[in-house]
Amino acid sequence: MGPGPSGFDLNLLVALDVLLEEQSVQGAARRLHLSEPAMSRTLGRIRKALGDPVLVRAGRRMVPTPHALAVQAEVSAVVERARTLFAPSRYTELRSVSRTFTIISHDALAAAYAAPLFARLAEEAPGIRARFLAESHVDAPYLREGTADLEVGVVDTTAPEVHVEYLGEDRMVGVVRAGHPMLTGVLTPERFATEAEHLIVSRRGRLRGPVDTALAELGLERRVVGTVGTYPASLFVLRETDLVGLISSWAQPLAAALDLVTFEVPLPLPALRLGLAWHPRHDADPAHAWLRGCVRELVAGRQTPRTG
Repeated sequence: MGPGPSGFDLNLLVALDVLLEEQSVQGAARRLHLSEPAMSRTLGRIRKALGDPVLVRAGRRMVPTPHALAVQAEVSAVVERARTLFAPSRYTELRSVSRTFTIISHDALAAAYAAPLFARLAEEAPGIRARFLAESHVDAPYLREGTADLEVGVVDTTAPEVHVEYLGEDRMVGVVRAGHPMLTGVLTPERFATEAEHLIVSRRGRLRGPVDTALAELGLERRVVGTVGTYPASLFVLRETDLVGLISSWAQPLAAALDLVTFEVPLPLPALRLGLAWHPRHDADPAHAWLRGCVRELVAGRQTPRTG
């Protein structure tokens, strides 16, 4: 890329994007196949062009300035749009692609599918890296702003420009420690509500959910002792207590690894609609399409285990 209308060399945007990802001159130099002195000179040009230090020393590492953090998502989005604009319609060789994709994902999905995805990246596209970010307790336009490239899970976005592809439905199941009294005998809604205390997983800290709605319709109420922010965290709590929790069925292997037991909840709970979401600027990007295909195959091809 050459200089833009204001004289700013657009190549500096690529360098800035990599510097903010790596937060290291050495790491950025390695990614861009430059010497460290050359990368340091490039950082100096970026600082002069932006009128900001961009990266500053904090002990043995470098950290971005507030201004750098504020523009990072837009810089990444601009660089990606430029790559898409000037790239051929298809990459001639996926193994030659050097990219970093950011995926917003339910924590249980990341725990269940990150390992096979990383294995596939290593085999088919070793230059592509994936960053999994947890869902936030606040809603933000991550895909539109370029903070994330792909969202995976129960997609509830209402942004009209975001593309959503539904992959199928899942369900919630109960989970308790092995030997829990609730695992014996016939489990009724009354037993489920009254014979144990409950733990909720909520990234927003909510103390009620669809289970409470279903119970209320039967004139029942459960006692919720508290919440945690992620499903993996809840499994460790459940392992050490008599609390009752819930997980999505795709997370059952995680529960089994901790010797926890899952069971069918005796309530008509709403299905979970799993899907992918991305901004349309990625539609013509072959590497992004390949990533979507990988995630689609992993999630849609999942076999739901039996409950114990």
